[in-house]
Amino acid sequence: MHVPVETVKTAVSGGTGTLILDRPSALNALDLRMVQQMRAALDMWREDDAVRAVVVRSTSPKAFCSGGDIRAVREAGLRGDQAAVYEYFSAEYGLNAAVAAYPKPYVALIDGYALGGGLGISVHGSARVVTERAGLAMPETAIGFFPDIGAGYFLPRLRGRIGWYLGLTGRRISGAAAVECGLATHYVHSSDLAALERELTAAGGEGIAEVLAHRAAEPPASELAGDREVIDRCFAADSLTELFERLTAEGGDWAEETLTELRHASPSSLHVTFELLRRGADPDASLADCLDLELRTACRMAGTQDFAEGVRAALVDKDRKPSWDLSELDTVRGWFEE
Repeated sequence: MHVPVETVKTAVSGGTGTLILDRPSALNALDLRMVQQMRAALDMWREDDAVRAVVVRSTSPKAFCSGGDIRAVREAGLRGDQAAVYEYFSAEYGLNAAVAAYPKPYVALIDGYALGGGLGISVHGSARVVTERAGLAMPETAIGFFPDIGAGYFLPRLRGRIGWYLGLTGRRISGAAAVECGLATHYVHSSDLAALERELTAAGGEGIAEVLAHRAAEPPASELAGDREVIDRCFAADSLTELFERLTAEGGDWAEETLTELRHASPSSLHVTFELLRRGADPDASLADCLDLELRTACRMAGTQDFAEGVRAALVDKDRKPSWDLSELDTVRGWFEE
């Protein structure tokens, strides 16, 4: 009899519940079972007065969480299994909403990559700790998808227009840059991370802010520091066409590099991303609104040729040479005109 391996382990000590992501061979890519295990633990601890805070961390030295298990989503999309696609995304986005609404301190310890869905289980929490080894990104436009997991809500609310820049280009940033733009709340040296976890556990859910402040270090100057003005200037464009025009007019190495990143992305993905960011930037938009729109969009996007091709090029054949279907651009435009 096959017994499934537990890829999310849990521990409770001194009033702190710890979620331990333990799928290192897949860099903790979140499959449906992991999502369900995390949600079950959080729901149980929500009602348990003995658990007063939650910490989530990884056993992988390379990644906190490399994102959602998009290979499985691609396979479901290719076989036309829309029920499986919906089950996955509704469970994942439900977990994101549960983290955002959690009534107890929720601290994510990000040491290594946190990509896509990895941000969904961290950014919505009350504290996001990063190290010098952290790398954060929403790289979906390069695989024929879009920044989801509530990114339509939190990206436009980062400082300046950095959220638009990160969402459209998929640029990976350092832990220091994550603190600078607001994706992370604290910077801790990786050598201090184990001590921080011990202190958080020993605190028993009390004085979390003080423990974090005590261990936090001043982050170094980030790679974004010198680009803030040009990012804000170019990515304040009111349309994708205007964005390309601003970057072309800007000139210089940064603008050329940014244009190269955008031209490598799926045109359909760029359109969907821009539209979701525009809607999510509305001051009246809530996280729930954005997650609902993302769920409907994700279920459609998973059935597109660009998604199948993008995941193939990035994760299946790994040739990094996607061939985008430009005819799908009119289709995705129609989604937002209904």
